[in-house]
Amino acid sequence: MPPSLTESSAGHAQWVEDRHVAVTAPQGPLALVLTHWSPAGAPPVDEAAARAGHPADAVLTRLQRADIDSGVTQEGYRIWRRDSPANEAFEKIETYEYDPDWVINGRFELVDEQRVVPFEHLRDEGAMRALPVSGDLIFEVQGREFRLAAFDTVYGGTAKLQLVFGDTTNGAESYGAGRFLFLDRPAPDRPLVAGESIGIQVDFNRAIVPPCGFSNQMNCPLPPAQNRLPFPVRAGEKRVRFAGDFHP
Repeated sequence: MPPSLTESSAGHAQWVEDRHVAVTAPQGPLALVLTHWSPAGAPPVDEAAARAGHPADAVLTRLQRADIDSGVTQEGYRIWRRDSPANEAFEKIETYEYDPDWVINGRFELVDEQRVVPFEHLRDEGAMRALPVSGDLIFEVQGREFRLAAFDTVYGGTAKLQLVFGDTTNGAESYGAGRFLFLDRPAPDRPLVAGESIGIQVDFNRAIVPPCGFSNQMNCPLPPAQNRLPFPVRAGEKRVRFAGDFHP
């Protein structure tokens, strides 16, 4: 039996609270004050140099990526601070009321493992990074079928499908660059082959503001053309509210 509206609303309220805890955590997106990338092929910046000018309790993490032009590995690091300007100005995440109509039963269709989709990223000045797409999320809204590309990721320590999508609320009601939705990847009884599908629930009430809405040091993928919905999705998170005129 599906949960009642009261149970679903209570679960959504808990999710909203959990999101507040996550974004204000020591390594939540509000705490990120610096992302630095060395030139392609250069060695990592040593820790003393990376920490220069930051308090002793700042957190240093390392990361790598392929250079967008050459494909050569780039070494990077991030600095996270509890006293970040974003943390100090943060008030809340504005969120739509829970709406059961935005819990949609659809299907996940596996695609060829070689398929990639070019994603523009917020800080890449229009350049594209090709991300491997594991499958399509297929669902109907008002009798019309939509097919959106999703890719595999890890979120909250768990393997998920990630949907990067846009809709007509972006910029007016919700975060201008689009939103993210993380879904449990279906577990079929047997391995699927390309073209096969399995049922999946797409709950837009769990749509979130991407990390770049909390810190300008994040480089988030933007919705590709096929993931831009031509109608408003009034569900999930809208945008981040900061005190005064602060803007990340």
